[in-house]
Amino acid sequence: MMAPLVSVSWLFDHLDDPQVAIADCRFSLAQPALGRQQYEESHIPGAYYLDLNQDLSSPVTKHGGRHPLPNPDALAQKLNQMGVYSASANRSTLVVAYDDSRFAFASRLWWLLRYLGHNNVAVLDGGWTAWNAAGYPTTPAIPATKMGHFIPNPHPEKVVDIAQVKAQKELPGVILVDSREGDRFRGEREPIDPIAGHIPGAMNYPWQDVTNEQGLARSPEDQRQRWQAISDFNEVIVYCGSGVTACVNLLSLELAGISNAKLYAGSWSDWCSYEGLSVEC
Repeated sequence: MMAPLVSVSWLFDHLDDPQVAIADCRFSLAQPALGRQQYEESHIPGAYYLDLNQDLSSPVTKHGGRHPLPNPDALAQKLNQMGVYSASANRSTLVVAYDDSRFAFASRLWWLLRYLGHNNVAVLDGGWTAWNAAGYPTTPAIPATKMGHFIPNPHPEKVVDIAQVKAQKELPGVILVDSREGDRFRGEREPIDPIAGHIPGAMNYPWQDVTNEQGLARSPEDQRQRWQAISDFNEVIVYCGSGVTACVNLLSLELAGISNAKLYAGSWSDWCSYEGLSVEC
């Protein structure tokens, strides 16, 4: 199993490694087609494109949030086409995910693969920006479809739904982490969801603090210090707007050596879809 992050120099040295599969996860919530357009114009050689809405999420329903978890078999089919072999297939491909949004979308794939039992996955530190800054090659060429053998093995203990959040959030030893920007957490601004505020009792750890302005991860020591106040909790439940950028904090927790964190997949967009639930600002 690889560390949660790999450098651009490491990936450059392994571009031709048949045991490495590269996933371009660039995406824009404001312009959903932009990431694919950028990929078709230029990407890391050998990379396949995974779309947040089409590949890393299921269709939206009344409840469940704006980005429900994808169907495991559908995502497995996409991974098969990238030539990915899961550990349960007696051969494990390293999947390296990148974006240009400070891990916002690459970390979603990182978490999803671990949820599906594939721990051999890493996020490219600095992403597309760092790759270009290093002067490494790019290409518009779309790689051919491959034949992998990815067998999904979901780990339901890594995720919680709204019923579990309501039942557990006030228990001793449980902490609820809101990953959104501070002004959204405080209810001063809500650009997407119909209700502003946060789940009562949550603490705010904005996901952007995981990286510096260049999109590079802060040091493991910085990550540990960031989570020091909650390091003694038995269970950490992490959420954001729709279960996407919360995965950046889950990556940060992993870098800090905290492995008892779970994702509230529906997140705030699920919570505020139910009438009568309490909200704090």
